[in-house]
Amino acid sequence: MESIDLLVLRTARDWLSAGDRVLLVTVARTWGSSPRPVGSMMALRNDGRVVGSVSGGCIEDDLIHKYTTAHGAEGLPQRLPEVVRYGVSSDEAHRFGLPCGGTLELVLEFMPAKEPFDQLLAGLDSGQLVRRELDLRTGQVNLHNTSTADQFTFDGQRMSSTLGPGYRMLLIGAGALAEYVAVMAQFNGFQVTICDPRPQYIESWSVPGVGVIQEMPDDVVRAFSPDVRTAIIALSHDPKLDDLALLEALQSSAFYIGAIGSRRNNQSRRDRLIEHFGETQESLERLHGPIGIYIGSKTPPEIAVSVMAEVIAVKNAVALPGELSIAKAKTESDLSGADKVQSMSLENA
Repeated sequence: MESIDLLVLRTARDWLSAGDRVLLVTVARTWGSSPRPVGSMMALRNDGRVVGSVSGGCIEDDLIHKYTTAHGAEGLPQRLPEVVRYGVSSDEAHRFGLPCGGTLELVLEFMPAKEPFDQLLAGLDSGQLVRRELDLRTGQVNLHNTSTADQFTFDGQRMSSTLGPGYRMLLIGAGALAEYVAVMAQFNGFQVTICDPRPQYIESWSVPGVGVIQEMPDDVVRAFSPDVRTAIIALSHDPKLDDLALLEALQSSAFYIGAIGSRRNNQSRRDRLIEHFGETQESLERLHGPIGIYIGSKTPPEIAVSVMAEVIAVKNAVALPGELSIAKAKTESDLSGADKVQSMSLENA
């Protein structure tokens, strides 16, 4: 499943190639609560067709009315980019379905040139991070390859956004949990690959749309060339498969590296990597484990929800509160249980 950003850009390019008139809309600034984050995009075709989203739907309807229906058969105009703001008053917020106090500012690009889309998509399809800069005074778009995922910026005159290839996820171990994680990851826009050299596992894999590799995981990680949009998760429960793959992953710039296992297994893994492979506590700080957030999950589907919640939080640079840590929550639960046992012992003494 392609990421929504790539889908918007590719669709806008295809519409322009077909001779359609197109409006590209980007969320440039927000105040208070907003349905979509800055950088979110949508493309609007002159006949009212929309791909992508900048709100819950009401603002899209208003843009369709203003820039298609209201302009009749001619469709979208061709002019310099403009900035529009929605939700300034409480009446507008109510009308457009914005949360209480929510305001957002949109940049409208009328009939953007097709050539920069071709260049941008070529870079993204080849795995490049590309910074797209728009000068609102001229409508000029400049593209720059970059190695850092810079934050979206807008100063009223220039808009800059870093776009990258779709997010990827490499799963090690083709068990039941991996199937649920793969499905959820695809729904969230990840391109998923499963790696497992064990025939009895890989031959029963049944999730469509997932790349399947039956080789040793450490070799696969190296060939995968993990980047800042890659998550690598070891789910095999087999140290012979997981450990070497994790060592390779830790040498990469993958944004998320994690391994399934209990607190005891997680500590044993860390001890092995330090004792036998020269890792340190500091070098293992990027290794998540036990993976997931604490929601009391027991079944594979519930554990997959927990794991994907943590992956998405890391992807979105959200610092999770300590009480959501599985290790901390279970440790506190153990201590609470021990206190109860001790209290009962004292009462029965």
